[in-house]
Amino acid sequence: MKLNYKRTIFVGMAFMAISAFWQVYDGLVPKILKATFDVNDAVSGMIMAIDNVLAVVMLPLFGALSDRTKTRWGRRMPFIFCGTVAAAILSLILPFANQTKNLTLFVVGLGVVLFTMATFRSPAVALMPDVTPKPLRSKANAIINLTGTVGGILMLGAIALLVPEVENPNYWPVFILNSVIMLVCLAVLLKTTNEPKLVKVMEEESILLGVETEAEPVQAEEAPKAEAAMAPAVKKSLMLILASVFFWFMGYNAITTSFSKYAEVYWGMKGGAYAYTLIIAQAAAIISYIPAGIIATKIGRRKTIMGGVAALAIAFGSCLFFKTFSGMVFFFFILAGAGWAFINVNSYPMVVEMSKGPSVGKFTGYYYTASQAAQIITPILSGFVLEYGYLLLDRNNPDAGYAFLFPYGTLFVVFSFITMFFVRHGDAKVEGKKDILENLDIDD
Repeated sequence: MKLNYKRTIFVGMAFMAISAFWQVYDGLVPKILKATFDVNDAVSGMIMAIDNVLAVVMLPLFGALSDRTKTRWGRRMPFIFCGTVAAAILSLILPFANQTKNLTLFVVGLGVVLFTMATFRSPAVALMPDVTPKPLRSKANAIINLTGTVGGILMLGAIALLVPEVENPNYWPVFILNSVIMLVCLAVLLKTTNEPKLVKVMEEESILLGVETEAEPVQAEEAPKAEAAMAPAVKKSLMLILASVFFWFMGYNAITTSFSKYAEVYWGMKGGAYAYTLIIAQAAAIISYIPAGIIATKIGRRKTIMGGVAALAIAFGSCLFFKTFSGMVFFFFILAGAGWAFINVNSYPMVVEMSKGPSVGKFTGYYYTASQAAQIITPILSGFVLEYGYLLLDRNNPDAGYAFLFPYGTLFVVFSFITMFFVRHGDAKVEGKKDILENLDIDD
């Protein structure tokens, strides 16, 4: 059985819209808070954690709600449609609040937009396993991540080109383009993806592979049964991989959230120039996604993830030695992008692999609860480190605390390697292929 790449790319349009938004959010919101509203790093970290506070509650909730939903459009599509349209429109509050220098409107608008994003994120991610048999999910997740990364690169390119190197740039073009991209992605998804039909196709493919499906909506009284039936050893692996997810997001998100400010303060990169470094990392991720899925079918998801974690730790650990920007930074961001791809492609499928019965949305919520919990804590904790770290290094230089950013990220990535080492479940057994070229076959 071969993965239908074309179908998976279309399913990934929802993730492309999500990734485009988060690239703008992570890159521009911290800069607006600092430059327009003069918010210090500690308070900025608290504001940047709002989305994750919402997500810890809402992602499991809306994942479970979509598990129980049954409409003629499917379980996930109603959430994806309403959430994407609302987020695309409401996100335009942010450049207006920046232009009018209205901090209250900016924070309220941010909260409303993040609420709408949280309503459809779990359903959008759960759509892939809904239409993909279990053994093919690492490859499918590679395509989904690749599609999402294209959205991220589009917005990074827009930031680099449309944000001028001035003190108070006009952010309207970037936010308008982001909204257009989100709506175009939604239109392509709706045009090409018939969720109920694809779920039936997945059931037929799963029967051919002899694997379990989770196609039918779960009833409220059935919800706890899957977890109750989980063997203790499997539950231990689930807890360990969720801990690993927590730790690598603690490290990774701290750097992505603060990198635009770090590049400006520590390396002297103005305007949207920082985005070129992240584009390099995203390009490396795009190249790595499909190999990460293929490698996982050969050596297992766990080993593939651990290789990615090791690469990420080396990359972050090396960047701390650069006191000024150097071309070598690009190399280590390439390594970081590839490592992150190896992690992302295989970690989510490991979590849903352990689900039993029709509970993919709920286990998707668990995965995102772990990642969002980290992203609640790490902007606040790293914000305090960057804001007050100068007291340990150079009391005459308030920006000296930025030297702690990469050591902070490296430390938590190393923690994730340790917890991941003890995971023993979540690998799918896939029948090997006779010819390695078969791995590149694409179904129409």
